[in-house]
Amino acid sequence: MSPADLPPARRTTVVFDLGGVLVDWDPRYLYRKLFAGDDAAMERFLGEVCTSEWNLHQDAGRSFADASAVLKQKHPEQAQLIDAYHQRWPEMIAGPIDGTLAILRELKAQATPLYALTNWSHETFPLALEMFDFMAWFSGIVVSGQERLIKPDPEIFRLLMRRYGLRAEDLVYIDDNARNAQTARDLGMHGIHFSGPEALRRELAVLEILPA
Repeated sequence: MSPADLPPARRTTVVFDLGGVLVDWDPRYLYRKLFAGDDAAMERFLGEVCTSEWNLHQDAGRSFADASAVLKQKHPEQAQLIDAYHQRWPEMIAGPIDGTLAILRELKAQATPLYALTNWSHETFPLALEMFDFMAWFSGIVVSGQERLIKPDPEIFRLLMRRYGLRAEDLVYIDDNARNAQTARDLGMHGIHFSGPEALRRELAVLEILPA
């Protein structure tokens, strides 16, 4: 029997991804305002200038100053829009994802051990800590930008386990990125690809972590 096939009763600890699972983050919340409702122009900008791949380098530890300088050399006419990505970053957050936050609150109330593993810039994560009280509910948080490791690299999952003395066979890991959830499974965790709070609640009930 592989670790991922262990009985549900062995899964005692829950590890959350943050963005897309507990935090509703999307650069479109900011750039819809900056593009004055021109969604086509906004999508071109996010698809060709401040792309997801470009942002991933900040999640891996690159500074926004360096990242913005690279883009402004290529797109000098877009300088203000590029700078806004960091300067107005809080406007990219709509708030918590309420249904998942309710699940987190229930897990906390029943004393389930809680941790977080997130791809996030080391420069903007302190702002998130100020914005969301529930960040204090986790016994530990590993932030990719601080570690200069990024999911789905298995090493950042191993770092989480080493740092907090966790065992893969005890862990349920929740992520909105299917590749990250698969890495968790490959390491012996119960990886859940997050598709919404209700589906998550049902799966946690099957695992007997939440009541049915």
